[in-house]
Amino acid sequence: MPPTAVIWSLLVFDDKHPLYNSYRIAKRIAIGIVGGSVLVVGVCMIVLPGPAFIVIPVGLGILGIEFAWARIWLKKVKAKAQAVTKSFTNRNGRDEIPPPGPPPGR
Repeated sequence: MPPTAVIWSLLVFDDKHPLYNSYRIAKRIAIGIVGGSVLVVGVCMIVLPGPAFIVIPVGLGILGIEFAWARIWLKKVKAKAQAVTKSFTNRNGRDEIPPPGPPPGR
């Protein structure tokens, strides 16, 4: 095989490549370690100072690349965040803030 064919065969991983299964497993492990680490740091930030509510969805997003359970949890977190945001914007059940009344004394 010419050297360019060897390099090309190492760069292209398809079902027929002999190292395809090893590549899939290594990719899954790497994503699991990185995403799990980010998720654990995010959970620690709930107690410690830090942006836990940003880091946890990022960790779930990384894990969601390979794991279906993380995608499901991420959808639940997004739905809960949208519900909380909506409850803050509609505090008293109103869609918009009422205009101020007339100035006092007139």
